[in-house]
Amino acid sequence: MTPEFHAHVLSTPEASVLMLGTAGVAILHTLAGPDHYLPFIVMGRARQWSTARTIFWTTLCGLGHVGSSVLLALVGVLLGYGLERVQYIEGLRGNLAAWAMIAFGAVYLAWGLNRATRGEAHSHAHPHDTGASHAHPHAHDSAHAHPHGETVGFKLTPWVLFTLFIFGPCEPMIPLVMYPAAQHSWPDVWRVVTVFSTLTIGSMLVVVLLATKGISLLPTRKLERYNHAVAGGTILLAGCAIQFLGL
Repeated sequence: MTPEFHAHVLSTPEASVLMLGTAGVAILHTLAGPDHYLPFIVMGRARQWSTARTIFWTTLCGLGHVGSSVLLALVGVLLGYGLERVQYIEGLRGNLAAWAMIAFGAVYLAWGLNRATRGEAHSHAHPHDTGASHAHPHAHDSAHAHPHGETVGFKLTPWVLFTLFIFGPCEPMIPLVMYPAAQHSWPDVWRVVTVFSTLTIGSMLVVVLLATKGISLLPTRKLERYNHAVAGGTILLAGCAIQFLGL
């Protein structure tokens, strides 16, 4: 049955509790889910993103992540679906997104390992006419052993990640949006969406930027050739954490 539309606003105490709950859930949900920040930390490192680019992709993926769940919740209310049915659909999306992230991470890991080992320096003996010989190391990778941003391979990787975040569910937000929506309190719906989106994306940015800055201070130059492999492996593990541990 299609719900009737009429103006309504939650009472002040009720709205206050809803907003406080929304704020708490948004922050805890983000911090507890490694998929909200680990992919951007490791990909930013591997692809040598600037701070501006890191902020751009983190924010864009966060908007896709939250926006798709908001849309699903509102469509569910408009069609008269109950919370249980909407959460079931959201669960199916989550299962699909987790497996997609696992597959993406595995492919990226394999590509990163191949790129790292293909560019690894090795040595050949060089004999001379005098009978003496010596060896010197060299690599056959014209792109060098360490990554140079996004000039080679996997240029679409950020867009793949964005697609995964669109399909990735934001399950804790569903009841928070559906509660005022079911009562046709649309001003409160938009307040919930605004608070949840702002704090979710804000928390993602804080963790990503702090972690990125911290990693940049570590002596990791000798491991740079494996940055892409580490990024792929981390995304793979994040997908496994979602699928098998429910994070």
